[in-house]
Amino acid sequence: MIFSASKAARFMSHPQSTMPKPVPPAAQQRPVTRALHGVTLTDEYAWLRAENWQEVLRDPNALAGDIRALLEAENAYAQAMLGTALPLQAHLLAEMRARILEADQDPPSPDGIFAYYQRYNHGGQHELLCRQPRHGGEETVLVNGDDLARGQAYFHLGHAMHSPDHSRLAWSFDDKGSELFTLRIRNLATGIDFGDTLAETDGSAVWNADGTSIYYVRLDGNHRPSKVLRHRIGTDTADDVLVFEEPDAGFFVNVRALQTGHYAAITIHDHDSSECRLIDLRNGDAPLRLIEPRQPGIRYDVQQRGPHLYLLTNADGAKDFKLVRAPLDAPARPNWVDEVPHLPGRMIVAQIIVQAHSARLERENGLPRIIVTQTASGEQHSIDFAEEAYSLSMEPGYEFDTATLRFTYSSMTTPREIYDYDMATRQRVLVKRQHIPSGHDPADYVTRRIFARAADGEMVPVSILYRRDRDAQKPSPLLLYGYGAYGHSIPAAFSANRLSLVDRGFVYAIAHVRGGTDKGWHWYEDGKLASKPNTFSDFVAVARHMIAQGYTTQGQIVAHGGSAGGMLMGAIANMAPELFAGIIADVPFVDVLTTMLDDTLPLTPPEWLEWGNPINDVAAFDTIRNYSPYDNVRAQNYPAIFAQGGLSDPRVTYWEPAKWVARLRARMTGGGPILLKTNMDAGHGGASGRFSQLEEVALDYAFALTQTGTLA
Repeated sequence: MIFSASKAARFMSHPQSTMPKPVPPAAQQRPVTRALHGVTLTDEYAWLRAENWQEVLRDPNALAGDIRALLEAENAYAQAMLGTALPLQAHLLAEMRARILEADQDPPSPDGIFAYYQRYNHGGQHELLCRQPRHGGEETVLVNGDDLARGQAYFHLGHAMHSPDHSRLAWSFDDKGSELFTLRIRNLATGIDFGDTLAETDGSAVWNADGTSIYYVRLDGNHRPSKVLRHRIGTDTADDVLVFEEPDAGFFVNVRALQTGHYAAITIHDHDSSECRLIDLRNGDAPLRLIEPRQPGIRYDVQQRGPHLYLLTNADGAKDFKLVRAPLDAPARPNWVDEVPHLPGRMIVAQIIVQAHSARLERENGLPRIIVTQTASGEQHSIDFAEEAYSLSMEPGYEFDTATLRFTYSSMTTPREIYDYDMATRQRVLVKRQHIPSGHDPADYVTRRIFARAADGEMVPVSILYRRDRDAQKPSPLLLYGYGAYGHSIPAAFSANRLSLVDRGFVYAIAHVRGGTDKGWHWYEDGKLASKPNTFSDFVAVARHMIAQGYTTQGQIVAHGGSAGGMLMGAIANMAPELFAGIIADVPFVDVLTTMLDDTLPLTPPEWLEWGNPINDVAAFDTIRNYSPYDNVRAQNYPAIFAQGGLSDPRVTYWEPAKWVARLRARMTGGGPILLKTNMDAGHGGASGRFSQLEEVALDYAFALTQTGTLA
């Protein structure tokens, strides 16, 4: 049953309650002024940025008392103001949990004599990393996440990689939410960790060929992955060998094994260019092999087969990327030969290279497909699906000498399906279909792909989900999701959680705005740097189009975005507040100008290529100042806003949403309420544990339902 609630009652524990209305916290104004490029900037809430923020990432208890007091007061106010949403959250949580197969398991991924997988125990929050003999036999639990998380406020398992001889496991964990991972080495014969403890890493590891050493990435004092080191198992970390160090604060470093297992690639990258160096995993004393020196605007990624490297690159004007082959012994750019030439509008996203085949994932006009090539003959065929909007991804396995490709398919109506595909015979085997224990019939729902005309005439893709029995003559409440940054494409994939909205009459839509690569690389470039405002105007155009098409009405839309998508939420709140019943902003990057002016923050120097460098570039300063959500809060009505942050978040620091909420309340002339919930035990990804994460989703959706008056 669906019924409406008046706006006055939406954030009260009971409409007839005589209890006094909660009073929002009033953050002290302690103005700090600076002048730059002839402009005076005043920040009355700059004090919320803890001077010891790096220490707080490592020890949240180190937060200053006055800042902690404000965040806790905000949490109490949000709890009080959500009112009817809290019982609804509990109902939604039970509903969402009933759609999860609690004793769930991923399909095993074979490697030699074993197959590796992860699974969950019934009622367990965290995954168990397991293996069993390849052709069946007794399971061995390698790492038990539930046991490790017991008694901790936050725990997240990171990467895990077994040694080539299957005798050891390098595994990592984060127990603060700050993405400072600790690496341990486990003896798989005894199940006991060696004494080696590698702190403040990115969590990944690559084994050398004989399983005696690992290569790993260490983060510096500003949380930047900058060094690759080699650690010999059983030795002191002080003796670790520095393999590579990147001095430029604008570049990040990572290391990964190539599919053959003969080499690992050190990738050094920013948001504009990349450079790869190969480690010979069979000879630790061999010098690194540079493929091609970094050049502005040139990106490449590498795989290897025999005497050749295979690169995915945008070199030579290949805006939407191409595939090239190069000799392993002479890999520089003059020796690159096209394997799959560039085709404008066809975005090549990823490649997998195995012994006798290759597979590439490409996307055209927002829809993905997989192209398989037989190496010897060059014969190609495609794997695609017929739905209007869907998601498709490839999963690299452990083995190189294989003809099996594992891929995952879903749509907004169809639960996830995992297939093992024989690239030689073209036979596919369904190895897992996502099971919804409470029941789900895809035929009860409709997914569509439509296009909205942007202000400059571009057509913005929109993926839509709604119930088939929805009354098309009657506008519905709408949740409109957007991101639009870093070239990330938001897949039209299945989410069981969304059914809690759609089954209550909502239309759920994803606006594939500029800043992603949904329509190719130009779609990304048209939503970054000086063109960043296109992201915001695209989202508003989609909202207006959904109204014009009769899907919804003004004031019945809830907008949702997180991180860089939270910047989008802050911008559209300033631009078109009248369209929205509410805005959900998860870990929102809203204080863009101040952050981009602070080169001591871990992500700022690399981010200048995404947003611009306002320190040195007047035009970038003006552009960012004109859209930065925090800097453009004004005296107007705002819709209800629910912002969420994480105290140990290294990506979007906790003070950004805290400052934004404080300024909104101080300057707005009406509307609201403005709510802030800070997770005092977590970082950018929110709560750890699959059910704790559901609690956050359920609260977001309870907010959306109550703010649109759609209660059940």
